[in-house]
Amino acid sequence: MFQGTGSDVGKSLIVAGLARAFTLRGLKVRPFKPQNMSNNAAVTEDGGEIGRAQALQARAARVAPSVHMNPVLLKPQSEIGAQVVVQGRSRGNAKAADYQKLKPSLLAAVLESYAHLREQADLVLVEGAGSASEINLRAGDIANMGFARAADVPVILIGDIDRGGVIASLVGTKAVLPQDDAAMIRGFLVNRFRGDPTLFASGMDEISARTDWPALGLIPFFPHARRLPAEDALALDAAAIAKPHAKLRIAVPLLPRIANFDDLDPLDAEPSVEVIRVRPGTPLPADADLVILPGSKTTIPDLADFRHEGWDIDLLAHVRRGGRVLGLCGGYQMLGRSIADPAGIEGPPATVPGLGLLEVDTVLAGEKRLVAVTGTAEGVPFAGYEMHMGVTEGPGRARPFALIDGAGDEGAVSQDGRVIGTYAHGLFADDRQRRHWLARLGAPPSDLAYEAGIEATLDALAAHLEAHVDLDRLLEIARG
Repeated sequence: MFQGTGSDVGKSLIVAGLARAFTLRGLKVRPFKPQNMSNNAAVTEDGGEIGRAQALQARAARVAPSVHMNPVLLKPQSEIGAQVVVQGRSRGNAKAADYQKLKPSLLAAVLESYAHLREQADLVLVEGAGSASEINLRAGDIANMGFARAADVPVILIGDIDRGGVIASLVGTKAVLPQDDAAMIRGFLVNRFRGDPTLFASGMDEISARTDWPALGLIPFFPHARRLPAEDALALDAAAIAKPHAKLRIAVPLLPRIANFDDLDPLDAEPSVEVIRVRPGTPLPADADLVILPGSKTTIPDLADFRHEGWDIDLLAHVRRGGRVLGLCGGYQMLGRSIADPAGIEGPPATVPGLGLLEVDTVLAGEKRLVAVTGTAEGVPFAGYEMHMGVTEGPGRARPFALIDGAGDEGAVSQDGRVIGTYAHGLFADDRQRRHWLARLGAPPSDLAYEAGIEATLDALAAHLEAHVDLDRLLEIARG
């Protein structure tokens, strides 16, 4: 099990790289994260949803993602509450304090999923959540030491030197952990090192001396990590890629509860495209060629925030100037005439006006649709997935955006063809569909093979870890 001294120390990336490295050694590998918190989710073959990081790790292990790889997924809906997804299906909503009481009852499902994966694999790579040293949350814990102790899984602790204070972070974790928890840790890794590694040799020795944990690797910064889909919304705070010669500008307002934002990654990878992430307090750029309204975990509250920022006025001005708009999932719902939540799924029951750019109305009701899809959009094939709650109907549906294999018409298009809404995620990851959009917006032809690039990056990450981590020692530790 790989735990961290804090959030965003690189646990997800390291597990993905190790999954590919050990798979290349001929082992049957499965990733596992007992509890995750993310609105960036993926659809599984067994009809549920898990964190996007576990889907990437499954891909690294060259297996299909399963709900058992992330049995508890928390999808934040407010500052203090989240939807609780257990083995791929929603169990309702809980505020943070209530969830702390709920956690012990979820351990059985967590251990059941872990046992299911163990039966399939030579090696299970477990990812912790947040910080191993959150002793205030230790009671009933299922994400870090609570799981490690219950399942008797040895732990490797990861520290991030890039943020500074890595010696104190690792040594301090040993200092605050209860003795029985600290005894589960069999070694440590230091991640994201820059510069001459010999200059930190004494630092590695000092950590080992103060903790009695062996050093298992000093991992240099891996610059190609940004080519892989990110799960944590912290990735949205990363510096934008400078593209002074970009031919297209695509603006994306960053909604507070943005979901499935990896829809943007393939556009970021295009040399001719500049994706502008518009933050609160900043207007939508007037010279954008396309505005994308992204997915949202809570459409009605995010629409209220969209209006509070004045982005609705900016968007209408963009349309009047002849600009194009694409609404994805929750963004599609916002573009309609109204959104109704009669059962109070997102909050108090309400019906609110939409942005009125598509002649459709949405009712948030029924079963959540979680399914991989294939079809054609504007005559061009694509493969993606749907992950949404709600039914959208209206005159605009007479002008569908896509034809889904086995399901029929999907999405809606405005009468002038400049505003499009769809429930299909993953459009731009499909090279055929992405090239079609670039052509329609006037960008030069692209030869980017996005999915092939993901595979090449996973291979490079595996080689990177092979060179800097003692993988043989990790296997010895796993074998006990």
